[in-house]
Amino acid sequence: MVLPIYVYGAEVLREKAKEVDTDVPGVKEEISKLVSDMWETMHKADGVGLAAPQVGKSIRVLIVDGTMLSKDMPELDGFKRVMINPVIKEESEELIEFNEGCLSIPDVNAVVERPRKIKVSFTDENFVLKEESFDDFACRMVQHEMDHLEGILFTDKAAPIRKKMLQSKLNSIKSGKARPTYKIAK
Repeated sequence: MVLPIYVYGAEVLREKAKEVDTDVPGVKEEISKLVSDMWETMHKADGVGLAAPQVGKSIRVLIVDGTMLSKDMPELDGFKRVMINPVIKEESEELIEFNEGCLSIPDVNAVVERPRKIKVSFTDENFVLKEESFDDFACRMVQHEMDHLEGILFTDKAAPIRKKMLQSKLNSIKSGKARPTYKIAK
């Protein structure tokens, strides 16, 4: 089921998401259904990543899918992950910049600096604990979505002058004037 995407100004995007306790009866089934809905929602909106807070659920679940970018970035071929309770274990000192966008902040982009490499511990869609290292764009995708779990938006990390330049667009989104091609929460 395609879920509405919460946009800039929604309180859920600023909350620190709660950890998922997969030992509670019924939680695994709920998470599996949510993840399925998130995949459908993300693909319908032409996104490459989505975190649960973006669909109104303040829990530590995210998905990323770089396969649609693999023509330009062959290293993303087959890069598709579900991450439950992800935690960054290591990050490189080397930083790289890239122009980012977000389904929760339609039609806004900003250059963001992030570590080039990270190592993440997470539970996958089969509820198996894993640890994996990511670099370059895969690393950026994971970090962007993990920020959502902390209540951080990519615009928070933009240069101060860029933030000022974006403020009127952000205010417009917050006041309900955003009209993306995908379903948004009212």
